[in-house]
Order: sequence, then structure tokens, then C-alpha cells
Amino acid sequence: MFCSLAGKTALVTGGSRGIGRAIAFELARAGASVVVGYRSGAEEATAVAEEIGGRAAQADVADPEQARRLVQEAGDLDVLVNNAGLTRDGLLARMSDEDWRVVLETNLGGTFHTCRAAARGMMKRRAGAIVNVSSIVGLHGNPGQTNYSASKAGIIGFTKALARELGNRGVRANVVAPGYVATRLTDDLPEELRGAMLASTPLGRLGRPEDVAGAVRFLCSDEASYVTGEVLLVDGGLGM
Repeated sequence: MFCSLAGKTALVTGGSRGIGRAIAFELARAGASVVVGYRSGAEEATAVAEEIGGRAAQADVADPEQARRLVQEAGDLDVLVNNAGLTRDGLLARMSDEDWRVVLETNLGGTFHTCRAAARGMMKRRAGAIVNVSSIVGLHGNPGQTNYSASKAGIIGFTKALARELGNRGVRANVVAPGYVATRLTDDLPEELRGAMLASTPLGRLGRPEDVAGAVRFLCSDEASYVTGEVLLVDGGLGM
């Protein structure tokens, strides 16, 4: 099977809905045993886990102890996909300290916490694939999303540094940066902004969560065994 993950154990954070849900399904189709990490939405996460023959595990990855426990409960991980994230949009002049803090702590802090928890075991086994989900706004910015853009740009820099640290132990770390994908998060964007993004997308359509999931599957697989520290844009050409 192309891009097979048979016999591998994968943890997908933020796996109960949207892009995370699609990633969980795709990795399961590739043969992986998938742990669906979630902060809220227990029913959705449980339904996903049951459908793919995996299991659900609750944790707020913004909390270092909960992230550590989540990774420990997931077992000996071959694959870690950090997809958990949230938005608290608003113009900088009116952005609250709390809206800044919670976005950075969840999106960037959560990625740090889970990677730190998983890295030691992967290094010991001298194998592992980490894929961190960023965003096109981490590369190009977006008005009203200084906090979100900063968190997603931070994920890119973090992952590149991580790839350099872990490469000589056989562990790879890469980034997938989606463009405009139809999810609950992007549903909150103003209609005018959504229209402008779509008009700037050469492929002329919205992305689907499955588009992102396919890219993640590739980066997790042995077919990508010589790929690390890269940022793969899945954006229909928006970021060119």
C-alpha cells in the first residue's frame, strides 16, 4: 500500500472534527492505530474513534501535564500530528491579553508540550514522524489575526529547529500549512474576506479537510523518509 502506516501508532490532537477528524480517518485507512486526542466534544471524538477502530483520549494540550499524560496514554508513538488549535480574532488595538494568551498557549504551547513529551521515546527508538499543522497565515499574516498568525508562524520556526535537533536520531518533523479549508474555524471569517481568499486561490475552490489529510499521511509515511524540516502548503496555490 502506498504511504502505508501499517503497524504504527499515531496520536492526532484536535482529532474530533474538521481537519483533525479527516487526518484521523486517513491515518487509519493507511493502517495506523489512531488515538484521537480532544479537549472538548467527547461524543464527537468517541464517534470518530469507534468508526476508525481507534480510541479517544481527553486532554487540554495547553497544559503541560495534561499533554504529557496524553502522550503517555497513547503509548509508544510512531506518529504525532499536532492539529489542536483555536482562534480568538480581533484587531490588535482591541485585542485582550486573554485572547492573545489563550491562542498562543493552545496553538504553539500545545505543540511544544506534546512534542517534548513524545520526543524522548522516539529518539530512544530512533524512529518517528511528527507533523505540526500550521496555516497559510503563519507565512503571510491576516488582518484581525495577529495572535493566530503569530502562533502559526511560531509552529513553523519551532518545527524547523526540532527537525535539526532530532534528525540524527532518525526522527522527522515537518509542517503542513493549509490555506482556506472549509471548517468551523474558517466559517467564522467575514464573508468579504472569505471571498477575497477564494478569488486569490488559483485552483478556484475551497480546500477540503481530506486534502490536508492526504498530505499529512504522506509526511508520516516511509515514502517521505528523506523529508524533514519542510513546510508543505496545501492551499490551492494561494500562498504563491
